[in-house]
Amino acid sequence: MRILLVEDDPLIGRSLTRAFEGSGDAIDWARTGDDALAALSTTPYSIVLLDLGLPDKAGLDVLNDMRRHKDATPVLIVTAHDDIETRITGLDRGADDYVVKPFDFDELAARIRAVVRRHAGHATSQIHSSEIVLDLAAHQATYNGITQTLPAREFALLQALLERPGVLLSRRQLEDSLYGWGDEVESNAVDVLIHYIRRRFGNDIIRNVRGVGWMVVK
Repeated sequence: MRILLVEDDPLIGRSLTRAFEGSGDAIDWARTGDDALAALSTTPYSIVLLDLGLPDKAGLDVLNDMRRHKDATPVLIVTAHDDIETRITGLDRGADDYVVKPFDFDELAARIRAVVRRHAGHATSQIHSSEIVLDLAAHQATYNGITQTLPAREFALLQALLERPGVLLSRRQLEDSLYGWGDEVESNAVDVLIHYIRRRFGNDIIRNVRGVGWMVVK
C-alpha cells in the first residue's frame, strides 16, 4: 500500500519511513500540513498517518480540509496528545483511528491494516475476489488451492489489484500504489512482479489487456 506520513519530527519521520519501507510499503513523508494537502491533491493513498502538532497548521485543520473537499482517504491520527477531548474531536471530525506516541510499530501496522480493510468493506484481515484470498496479516495469498507467503512488493501489487477486482489498473496506477517519492522505478518493474506472481500461481491469476492494464477477476 502507499502511505502518506504527515510528521514534522525528523527522528519519528525517519524511523517510520525505514520501518514501512522495510515491510514493503511505499511511504511519502510530508513535514507540513500544506505539503500533505498538496500530496493528497495529486496522489492516491491507502491511508494518511497524521500528526496533530504541525509547524504551519494544526493536524485537525488538515483533516478538516480533506473532509471538506470530499477526500475520503482513511486517516489515522498519530500524536502525543493523549487527552480524551482531543481524541473525541479527531474522531468526530473524520479520523478513522487514533494512536498515541510513543507506540509500538507492530500495533501501528495492525491498526493500519484494520483501518484499510474496514475502508474496503472487509470485516477480517482477509480480502478476496471470487478466485483469490489475500491474508493481510500473514502476507499470504491463496489461489486454486495454492497458498504462498509473498515477498513485500509482490504482495503489495496483488493487494492493489484485489482492492479493485474486475477493474483494469494501468501501469501508472500500480506504480503509484507500490512506490514512493524517492524510489527509482524501472520501466519494467510492474511486469517483473507480475511475472513472479504468475510463476507461483499460474498465468490466469492476473489478467491483462495489452496496452491498457491488469486486473484480477471480481
